[in-house]
Amino acid sequence: MSEPKKLTLSELRKRYVDEARPLPQEIETALRADERPGAKSLLAAIEKRRRANRAEGQRLRHLSRFENELWESGVQRVAGVDEAGMSPLAGPVVAGAVILPVGFKLVGVDDSKKLDAKARAELVIEIKARAIAWAVGIVPPDEIDRVNIYRAGLLAMRRAVEALHVAPEHLLIDARKLKELAIPQRAIIHGDALSVSIAAASIVAKTTRDGMMDELDRTYPGYGFAKHKGYPVAEHTDAITKLGVCAIHRRSFGPVRRALGLEPVQTELFATPSETPAIDPTVAAEIAAMEAEVASEPQ
Repeated sequence: MSEPKKLTLSELRKRYVDEARPLPQEIETALRADERPGAKSLLAAIEKRRRANRAEGQRLRHLSRFENELWESGVQRVAGVDEAGMSPLAGPVVAGAVILPVGFKLVGVDDSKKLDAKARAELVIEIKARAIAWAVGIVPPDEIDRVNIYRAGLLAMRRAVEALHVAPEHLLIDARKLKELAIPQRAIIHGDALSVSIAAASIVAKTTRDGMMDELDRTYPGYGFAKHKGYPVAEHTDAITKLGVCAIHRRSFGPVRRALGLEPVQTELFATPSETPAIDPTVAAEIAAMEAEVASEPQ
């Protein structure tokens, strides 16, 4: 009980709010008996942190429900799989595959699209350090142009799974199925926001691809790849108009082909209807069949 006398309120705030240490009961009792406004403010901050911790704990439990179901059934090596870079006009598609240990929890882990670059950079270090196995699969722009972007996304995910140094017993995949792999698997719509393994894979994929685009920015200066990562923002399309198309642009994508004076040959997976002509009927049938199969599964 002597600690509140030894430490100032500022020191207590640093220890039990900023550093989030557990508050000993005797110190809490002393603070509750302290009538100073600073003590009351400190207790309010501690309570706010506790509420945030409880909320984060609930979120993480919800995020692990698919994994928990498998872990409790005896399946331990569950790989989450996700990709990044389907809609950019330049650069590769990159997929991540991550096998997390049973009971894995990491504060802040979430769909990579909901996180800023700093949070992703911090989380990916922990994910890679604690994962049983992780790997990436990459499909470069010229291969995207050969096989189309939809199949390239599947190919990147398959390569990521096949690159794992530990064989997974089950796959959790963001809204897709990898039919070429004879591994039990489940497609989860919006899986990167609903499964901790898929969320981890999305962070690995996104940080890997972003790092590649940073390197490519140095090789192909002037396009702003380090900033926009190849996505079709105004800065990027303006640079294409000014500088022309470079080696890492996807020549099957409408805006790039138009810059080359060519007719589009495929629709970006996430393009608006006015962006390019209708997608190739064979690819459209593949996508429709996959979407129907995924939608029919219980989520």
